[in-house]
Amino acid sequence: MNRSKPAYLMAGGDFRNPAAMTARVKTILGETGKAHPEVAYIGTASSDDASFFSYAADMIRRAGAGSVTLARLAGKNTESQKAAALLDTADAVFVSGGDVEEGMRWLNHHRMLPCIRRTFERGAVLFGLSAGSIMLGSHWARWHNPDDDASAELFDCIGIAPFICDTHAEMEDWEELQTAVALRGPGGRGFGIPSGGTLRVSPGGTVAALDKPAVCYERAAGGVLKRSTLKTGR
Repeated sequence: MNRSKPAYLMAGGDFRNPAAMTARVKTILGETGKAHPEVAYIGTASSDDASFFSYAADMIRRAGAGSVTLARLAGKNTESQKAAALLDTADAVFVSGGDVEEGMRWLNHHRMLPCIRRTFERGAVLFGLSAGSIMLGSHWARWHNPDDDASAELFDCIGIAPFICDTHAEMEDWEELQTAVALRGPGGRGFGIPSGGTLRVSPGGTVAALDKPAVCYERAAGGVLKRSTLKTGR
């Protein structure tokens, strides 16, 4: 039975206001229905970096988590079976920031995507930060030549959110997001989450912007068009 709960896509970059991020994570953890939920930490996008983990885990614990445990999936000392067991019992799963392509490379190497999707379907709350939020979307793009958009190609992400997203790229007018949406083809859709913003994605795919407005781009006959700005909800 599918008991999926909302997923949350957070944009980092607004580190001047850590209290606001902690408060948002507290709300996210409240979706689990547990007083002190157990959180699994996926850090493949940062190669399981210890300093990344220490910072994020401390923030998540301040938000009310009972424990935050690293699923070791990057580098030499990987523990894919233990990671799968951790995901099978976690109340919530956090996907860290870093590099999207690197993060997905490790997840695919260990064939973890079905496990993550099962974890979501049984009712664990999934939330990401920056690159982790992009990974929770449907696709992202890699550039063989960073100066040539014609060299860009899509690759699959985890697919919890049924669209492409980008985070804290408002100063670049969401150029990479627009390229990725164009590659998705007719009907492709993407959301830009500004620094300090969050998207709440319901199991049915309904999207709400929290904290700050988000922008929506769609691929249409005339190219990639900015369709709307999602105003903030609760």
